[in-house]
Amino acid sequence: MSGGWLEPWQQAVAALPFEWTEFEFMRLALLAVLIIAPLLGALGTVVVANRLAFFSEAVGHAAFTGIALGVILGLGNPLWSMVLFSLFLTVFVAWVRRRGGLSSDTAIGLVMAFTVSLGIVILSRGGDFARYTKFLIGDMLGISAGDIASLGLLAVAVLSVFLVFFNRLLLASVSPALARSRMRRPGAAELLFAGTLAVTVTFSLPWIGILVINALLILPAATARNLARSTAEFFAWAVAVAVLAGVAGLIVSFYASTATGATIVLVAMGIYLLTLVGAGGFRRES
Repeated sequence: MSGGWLEPWQQAVAALPFEWTEFEFMRLALLAVLIIAPLLGALGTVVVANRLAFFSEAVGHAAFTGIALGVILGLGNPLWSMVLFSLFLTVFVAWVRRRGGLSSDTAIGLVMAFTVSLGIVILSRGGDFARYTKFLIGDMLGISAGDIASLGLLAVAVLSVFLVFFNRLLLASVSPALARSRMRRPGAAELLFAGTLAVTVTFSLPWIGILVINALLILPAATARNLARSTAEFFAWAVAVAVLAGVAGLIVSFYASTATGATIVLVAMGIYLLTLVGAGGFRRES
């Protein structure tokens, strides 16, 4: 059974008249979705606005090197080595970009190619790579009470940083020149957000999966752009769509016996397509 501090949640969800609420792993997974989904939805607004999708994709795929470092160091749980490596990757990309005079996508592409290859080479030594493929699809249904507590602390910390720097990041995405004139160190805010994004993506990988984590960042924000008429609505719609897709995808995956992360992505894509074929979606895409 999960920790006593979760008993009120367990009892409240178990009282709902649905078959899936009878299972503790589903009740824990639902709580995890309600923590992770708003977090990814909120961060996704800045990812989309600042064209950071490629960076978040690189962080996810480079997690293999973080896992490899954990194996080399003899860590039973490679999560923290993955998080530390994601922070290193953020700084390294910024350094390569400055020193090499490269565009962001080129610098990210170079670093991603190297780190992914390095991680796979290390983990595949001895033919034991198959044991790490679980990180590709994630395991939301295997989340524990301790994992829930860690996610809660991460959500509080990340959203605090996000809310403090949101206006600066939004200004940088709308008008980089104006941002440089108004902020003393505009690059510092961008680097801080990139680090925050890297930690969030990496921390979510064991439950969401490397192959689909980036889609959960982009799709809610992309959907919100089809619906919102202001910055506040953009943010609100992204969070709402992320939560809706997360909860619906979790329930669908239970009845369909499919991978939870990938099912959530398919639901999110369905919602995006529904908004795209609407009048507002056509108008913004034209």
